[in-house]
Amino acid sequence: MPVRSARAVWEPNEAGGGGEIVPESGDFKTSYSRRSRFEQGTGSNPEELLGAAHAACFSMALSLALSADGHQPERVETEAKVHIDRAEAGFRITLIELSTVGRVPGITSQTFSEFADRAKRTCPVSMALAGAEITLEARLEG
Repeated sequence: MPVRSARAVWEPNEAGGGGEIVPESGDFKTSYSRRSRFEQGTGSNPEELLGAAHAACFSMALSLALSADGHQPERVETEAKVHIDRAEAGFRITLIELSTVGRVPGITSQTFSEFADRAKRTCPVSMALAGAEITLEARLEG
């Protein structure tokens, strides 16, 4: 299996510092700073990127599981809200709220929820983030 990588540069300064994040694909690069992470500054932050990775992994895992069982999804859209809180030893990601909406002809809401719950437990990013609480809201669309 391939190994994926990304690069981050951080330059401390009087305002707390800033830097740049670039995935190995080079498809994008984004800035990040102390303000974009802990306040409302411009740029991205590690939690936002982690949320994007989790939402993408979960959507793909759910879609693949549904398809493998003969339920071809037309669309799966997932949002991941990543909470970072101050803990005794510094900061910690404490909660990730997944919210997914799927358009899958021919299945019930209960079946969709069961597949979503399984994807939450088995997608590789969920497993890597097992130290945080992960919640899930799953909704079948029309």
